[in-house]
Amino acid sequence: MNFLSTMLNVKTIIKYVFIIVVIFWTLAPFIWLIVSSISTKMDLTSFPPRWIPQNPTLENYQEILFGGKYSLGELFRFGTMNSLLISITSTFFALILGIPTAYSLSRFKFRGSVMVFITTLLTQIIPPITIAIPLYMIWMNLQLLDTYQGLISIYTAFILPFVTWILYGYFQAIPKELDEAAIIDGCSRIGAIFRIILPLSAPGIAATVIFCFIVAWNEFFYALIFTAVETKTLPIVMAEFLTKHGSEYTKLAASGVIASIPPVAIALIFQKYIISGLVRGALKA
Repeated sequence: MNFLSTMLNVKTIIKYVFIIVVIFWTLAPFIWLIVSSISTKMDLTSFPPRWIPQNPTLENYQEILFGGKYSLGELFRFGTMNSLLISITSTFFALILGIPTAYSLSRFKFRGSVMVFITTLLTQIIPPITIAIPLYMIWMNLQLLDTYQGLISIYTAFILPFVTWILYGYFQAIPKELDEAAIIDGCSRIGAIFRIILPLSAPGIAATVIFCFIVAWNEFFYALIFTAVETKTLPIVMAEFLTKHGSEYTKLAASGVIASIPPVAIALIFQKYIISGLVRGALKA
């Protein structure tokens, strides 16, 4: 019994040590980002690196949040407003298009409906680089480069399959008899969607909104190609934190901490909706 108890204790210790290592491995980059954001250039470039800076400072945050004209702070705030506008608008249009698409695929069986759904998902396998050049040429001819309309339409297009996938699973989980009962009671098909389907699938819609916003907020590749001056998003702005004195790594770290707050906060607050939405969509699809 003593030997068995000892083995169980050893297994428990190993398990907790493993958990601690995984947590540290996961959080270490973000911890280092925070440390870098409150460090001076001298602290950041010292060797060996210090986890606790000798002269911690909040000047980097002050510059980013309250910097004046032509400062990195002004550039950061400009990129933040662009990212908010583009992410929110793209999510809105993706929902407007994705809800009827997912509902139609979940309720109506027609020739090729399965193929339509599979093709929608297969578009996510295509590497973005393969369509970047032809898409750039089309957008250039349409004069949509460096415009909000151009970037929003691209974001909406690559978010739409995720919306369809997640909401399809939620709509599938709602019995068709509820639609039929609503129609018998006098509702139109659209009325049944708004009065029955959407309220019952509210967790799925919430998960979809959160997921789409985070994807659009963090997107870098398309924003790099299709923006120049007027519509630069936050990831692009942060990649350009350069001055005549070199890269401003400490201010870049401070901007990274601030930029990560919205998606991290949303993910933590609404994590049950995100997990539920993704799992349901995967199981029912």
